[in-house]
Amino acid sequence: MENTQCTQNSQNLRVCVSGGHRSGNETAYVDECYKLGAKIAKMGFRLDYGFSNSGVMGAVAKGVLDNWLERKDKYYSEVAPIVGVTTKEYFDLYEKDDFLEQISEVVLEDTLENRKIRLLEADIVVFAPGGVGTLDELAYDCVAMQDGFLKIKPFIIYNIDGFFYHILEFLKSLVNSGFANPVPFIVVDNSEELEIAFRLLKLRHKDCSDGKEAYAHARQLAYDLPYFIKKKTSSQIHVEDIIEQMENINLNGSEEEKNFLKNEIELAYLEKEIERMYDRLAKTGRDTAVVSEKLTKLKKRKTQAK
Repeated sequence: MENTQCTQNSQNLRVCVSGGHRSGNETAYVDECYKLGAKIAKMGFRLDYGFSNSGVMGAVAKGVLDNWLERKDKYYSEVAPIVGVTTKEYFDLYEKDDFLEQISEVVLEDTLENRKIRLLEADIVVFAPGGVGTLDELAYDCVAMQDGFLKIKPFIIYNIDGFFYHILEFLKSLVNSGFANPVPFIVVDNSEELEIAFRLLKLRHKDCSDGKEAYAHARQLAYDLPYFIKKKTSSQIHVEDIIEQMENINLNGSEEEKNFLKNEIELAYLEKEIERMYDRLAKTGRDTAVVSEKLTKLKKRKTQAK
């Protein structure tokens, strides 16, 4: 029976990016987020963002603007590549420059709440490194999806240099403690993985009206992604080819071939999780060293205060 709950649509998918208006202390944040913008343009997606020319968010927008012209005739002949969404108060704060003048489509909402709602009309949401504003939007989006005010959609965590490890662990603890529903985050660690995720979404994106269908679809994308990352060992190997091979096995392969593919996908997923776990442990070790140093300083101050 044909599934009527979901519709296929990949033309000019809208990507909402939430991230910092500051650059952060690591150059990788801005560098990788510029690549994020370039990938959005390469896919023919549109960027919905909070209208900024600085920090992480400015880098994303610059990445789009620097790369969309060469794809204008193919993807952007009838639409603008970027929609800036902000409030009048924030809009008036920005000193307009040549960069912001290139953003031809700007939406001014009356409140920050309505700004969030407008941004969340996008098809895909990406969270990049940022500050408390980014955390606020992440929490808001999770609540809106959990309570049914927002359709479940693909949420990508752009985990540059392990930035989101602590937040992801905390969100998992909320679920395990029974205080929240699970969110099907698609975690990527670098721009190569991000491009694979974007290409998968472009080929497989479905706009689902049913929450359970949408969750299952997003969760499957997150589960399959490590297999595609593992198989795409060079630029000569395309995501489309991997999908074709998988579909051919599932439709025409023997039971042995189907089981082998199933096990390969599971193995790739587990390997990626183990890789991330080791990375988290390494960061935990650094955190422990910082805590130990602070503890030593506090003890020294306590001794001096006596």
